[in-house]
Amino acid sequence: MHPILSLRHYSHDALSHSHDHAQLVFGLTGELQFEVEGRGSRVSRHHLAVVPPEARHTCASPGGSQCLVLDLPANGWLEQQLGHHASHIQRLLDKPQALQLDAAQGQLLSWLADCPINDTVIAGQGAALLLGSLACTQPRMPAGGLPLTMLQRHIEQHAAHPLQVADLAHLAGLSVARFHARFLAETGRTPMEHIRDTRLHLAERLLHSSDLAVGEVAARVGYASQSAFTAALSRYRGITPRQLRRTRETF
Repeated sequence: MHPILSLRHYSHDALSHSHDHAQLVFGLTGELQFEVEGRGSRVSRHHLAVVPPEARHTCASPGGSQCLVLDLPANGWLEQQLGHHASHIQRLLDKPQALQLDAAQGQLLSWLADCPINDTVIAGQGAALLLGSLACTQPRMPAGGLPLTMLQRHIEQHAAHPLQVADLAHLAGLSVARFHARFLAETGRTPMEHIRDTRLHLAERLLHSSDLAVGEVAARVGYASQSAFTAALSRYRGITPRQLRRTRETF
């Protein structure tokens, strides 16, 4: 098992790999050239690079550098150590990014670098302190969780075009896997189920409020053909487009 905290020296030799745990690389001296999933940054004194789980990252330091590396343990360690701060750190770890520490965090980092971090108790407590300080400076998710109003507006505006869960996850600032889980927890359905329901709802409104041909309605809500749209409406609403339009004529 890898240590939670470790001091590492980097040279001009490039390293490239990935691992199944998240990692934070804090700069102490020198400058480390860092790239995560194609996104480049420089880790210098009191800066850090965030490496999400499974992310391919490459680093090298032509002039030499020293960093404090935090390898995040699995099996619920975050929740056990950070309590309600854990969700903020989890969001921080969802995507590659480069951050700068504030003065107090820089002092904490320097203090930890001088501590005997080979001691598991000191390393564990030190890592928790460092992560807790980062959690307190991370933007909080608005009350209610995901920005559902913004996401809904995006879906409606782009209903005629291909919509991917990755697009919505990017808007929410989350990885696809975490966004899918959060969306399901907050709405009771998957993102793709919600996209489908939104498209069909928009189609029903068009069928009731316009004289557009069924094929045109289908195109406006993202269906490649009239037959695909008819099948979807029949499957999920129990009625065909023409039957739905006839209900308008009875009023």
